[in-house]
Amino acid sequence: MAMEKQQPKTRRRVSSHRSEDFVFDYYRDDQSWDSDEIDRSSDDEEWTCGSEKKRPRKKIKKIGLDCDFVRKRQRTPRRPYGIDGKVKSISSWTSKRDSEDAVCRGMSGGVKKQESRTEVGMIREFYRRIRLPQRFGIVGNGVGDGLKMGEREIKGSATAPSTMERTRVEPRAIDLNSCGETEKAEVLTSARYVLSFLLPFLKQLNQEQEKEMEIEADIQGLSLPELRLQEAVFRKDERVFCNNCKTSIVDFHRVCSNCAYELCLRCCQELRSDDLRGCCQTVIPHYPFRGATYMHGGDPLPEASQENESTMARYHTHTSKWKANPNGSIPCPPTAVGGCGTSVLELRHMFPRNYLSTLETKAKKLVSSSSHPDPPMRLKCTCSSSTTETSRKAASRIGSSDNYLYCPSLGEIEQDGMVHFQNHWLKGEPVIVTGLINERSGLSWEPRAMCHALCNNKGGSKIKAIDCLACCEVEISTRQFFEGYREGRMYPNLWPEMLKLKDWPTSNHFEEFLPRHGAEFIKSLPFQEYTNPRNGLLNIAVALPSDMLKLDMGPKSYIAYGATEELGRGDSVTKLHCDVSDAVNVLMHSAEVKFSEKQILAIEKLKKQHKKQNDKEQLQNSQCNGGHTEVRNEAQSKNRKQEDIHLPSITQGGAIWDIFRRQDVPKLQSFLRRHSKEFRHIYGSPVDQVFNPIHDETFYLTIEHKRMLKEEYGIEAWTFEQALGEAVFIPAGCPHQVRNLKSCTKVALDFVSPENVGECLRLTEDFRVLPVNHRAKEDKLEVKKMIVYAVDKAVKTLMDCNPPWKE
Repeated sequence: MAMEKQQPKTRRRVSSHRSEDFVFDYYRDDQSWDSDEIDRSSDDEEWTCGSEKKRPRKKIKKIGLDCDFVRKRQRTPRRPYGIDGKVKSISSWTSKRDSEDAVCRGMSGGVKKQESRTEVGMIREFYRRIRLPQRFGIVGNGVGDGLKMGEREIKGSATAPSTMERTRVEPRAIDLNSCGETEKAEVLTSARYVLSFLLPFLKQLNQEQEKEMEIEADIQGLSLPELRLQEAVFRKDERVFCNNCKTSIVDFHRVCSNCAYELCLRCCQELRSDDLRGCCQTVIPHYPFRGATYMHGGDPLPEASQENESTMARYHTHTSKWKANPNGSIPCPPTAVGGCGTSVLELRHMFPRNYLSTLETKAKKLVSSSSHPDPPMRLKCTCSSSTTETSRKAASRIGSSDNYLYCPSLGEIEQDGMVHFQNHWLKGEPVIVTGLINERSGLSWEPRAMCHALCNNKGGSKIKAIDCLACCEVEISTRQFFEGYREGRMYPNLWPEMLKLKDWPTSNHFEEFLPRHGAEFIKSLPFQEYTNPRNGLLNIAVALPSDMLKLDMGPKSYIAYGATEELGRGDSVTKLHCDVSDAVNVLMHSAEVKFSEKQILAIEKLKKQHKKQNDKEQLQNSQCNGGHTEVRNEAQSKNRKQEDIHLPSITQGGAIWDIFRRQDVPKLQSFLRRHSKEFRHIYGSPVDQVFNPIHDETFYLTIEHKRMLKEEYGIEAWTFEQALGEAVFIPAGCPHQVRNLKSCTKVALDFVSPENVGECLRLTEDFRVLPVNHRAKEDKLEVKKMIVYAVDKAVKTLMDCNPPWKE
C-alpha cells in the first residue's frame, strides 16, 4: 500500500480495520473549521501518558482528527523507595532542605527532626501505598494490601516504582485428596455434569475417525486390526489447520508426504461425495471511497461512480478438477489450490492409537455408574412471565414465555443463583447480573487512570481507533482520544465523531499491562465455575494444557464514545455479529457527553440530507431490480405503532443491547439479505456483498429496521439497557449488536460452557464454508480439541475418586 508515503500536513490517511484493500483518504482543511478556537495554555486539567517532550504552547482548535494538543512533561514524583521496592531511611531519601529543616508538608508550624521522624515516615508510607497508586488507578485496600513496587524508567534521572502489582490469577490444580468434603463433592459433580454434555460429541468424533479407518483399510486391502497408521509430527505450541477449510485438526487427518498439504476428515468426506465446500470463493472487497462529502449525504466523486459501474464481478470461484479416486483415496490437490498434485494423501493420527475410543469407553462407564440429577431446565422458573426483582422485561413477543430475562444482583446469586442461571442458560437466554463494581477496592476504571497505568508499563503515545462513520481505522494520539471520551469530538460540519478502541490494550493478555485491573475484574465476575479463565470447573476452555497455543479468551477492554440519540449513521455501535463462544460483558465506566444547541441543529440538518440520499439510492436500486425493492416514505414510518417492539426507557444506562434468539437466526438472515442495500458499511457505501449476514459484521439494525423485522417476519430481539456495573452473559449462537448511549468502557471475557458446545460446533461449521479470506474464516476456538481434553480431565478426576470399577 501507499501508506508509507509522507502526506501533507492537512491530509489524513486512514487504513480500514477490515482489510488492507480499504484506505480512508480525505482532506481536512484547517481553514474550513467554523468552531471556536480554544486557548489551552492555561488549562490546569492537562494530563499526559508517559513522558513526552515539552512543546511550545499555542492556540489550537478543539475538534478534528489532526488537532495537535499542547503537551507538557509529567512531573516526576519524589522517590521514597529504592529499586528493591523498600522504603529507605529518612536520611537517604529526603532532600537537603528536608534534612535541615525537617518540616513536613501539610503539618502546621515547624517540627524538629527528632520529633517528626515518625510522622514523616507515616506520611511517606501513605503516599507510597495509597496516594501514588491512586494516581495510576491501582489502589488497594489500604496500608496492608501488600502492593509490590518494582522498577520503572522515567525520562530524566529519577526512578519511580512500577505502577502495577504483577498479580495474576494462576491455574490451581485440584487435589481431591486434600480437598474438604464440600469442595470434593463440587468438583465431582462438575466433572459428571461436563461428561453428560460432552460425551455425545466425543462419540461423534470417534465415529468419524473409525469410518475413515475403515476406508483406509479398504484402500490398503487390510483388515481393520492389521491397519497401522503413521503418527503425525507436530509441536504443542502450534495450531494444525486444514489447508482447505481452515478448521482445526484434532487427531486423524490426511497429509501429503511431498508438500505437507493437510486435509481434515470433513473435507475428505465432501470430496468423496463431490460436494467440496469452504474453498469455493474469495472475497474481493468493493467499498470505493466516494469522498468525505458522500458520507454526510452529498454526491459521490465522479471517479468513484465510474469505478462502481465498471466493476461487475464481486468475487470469483476457484475451479479445479480435484476429485477423489474411485477407491476412496484422496490425491494431493493441484498447485492452484495449494497442493502439489503429485501424490496421494496419507492418513495420519496425532493422539496415540485408539486414544479416543478408549476415552469414550471410560467416559461411558463413569456416566452410567453415577446418578445425575435432572437438568435445571426442567425446574419451575418464576421470572419468565412477570416482572420481579430478579427479572427484566426485554421483549414484547405475543404468546412467548421468554420476554423477561433473569436479572439478579450479585448478592442474590449466592443462594440458588447457579441453578437458576443454568435453568436459563440451557434455554439459550441471556442473563444480566447487577452490582459488580466494588467501590471499596479503590481500583479506578476511568480510562484516564487506565491510560496512565498502561503508558507507564508499556509506553507509546499513538493508538489506532475505529472511526464508526467510515468503519475504518484512524491513528490518533492517546491523549486526543481520551479527551474526546470526556468532551466529545466532531467533524468540521459538527456531526459527532464516534471513535472506539477494540481489544485495547492490544495484547494477548489483558493482565500483562493492567494486572491489577485484570485480577480485580476476574475476581468480581459471578458464576466463577463458568467465568474463571484459570480454574473454572465448568469452563471447557480451561481443560487445554498450559503449553498449548490457544485463543486469547480475555479479558479484553472496549472503550468507545457514545450518544443518547440514535444518529442513524456513524453511531458508536458494535455491529450485528455472533461470538464464537459464550461471553460476559461488563460496563465498568461511562461518561455522558452532551451536544450544544448549535451542534443539535447541525445534526438535524444533516439527518435530512442522509434521508434524501437514502431515498435516492433506494429508488435507483428499485429501478435496477425491476421495482422489487420497497421504497418507504415518512408517512409509512409514522403510521407504524410505537408499541410494536420493546423500547427500554433510557435512564442512566451506558449502552443498549439487542440479542436475538437462536431459533430466529434463519428469518433474521433472510431479512438482512432482502434489505442489504439499505445498510451502509465502509466509507458509507451501501452493502452489496453478503456472504453470511451474521458473520460478515456489516449490519446494524436501527429502531426502524427492528420494526420492519417484526412486521415482516414476526421476530423481535431481547432489547435492554446496560447500566454501570452490570454484566451481560451472551450465549454462543445468539447474534447481538450494541449501541453506546454514553462514552463507555466495557471489559469482556470469553468462556466455553458445556451446555453450549453444540452451538460452538455449529458456528465452526458456519465458518468453514465462508470464503477463503473472510474475516471469520479461521477456526480459532478449536472447540473439538477442547472437547477431547475436557473429557480426559473429567475422566481422570472421577477415576481419582476410587470409582466402583477398575481396568
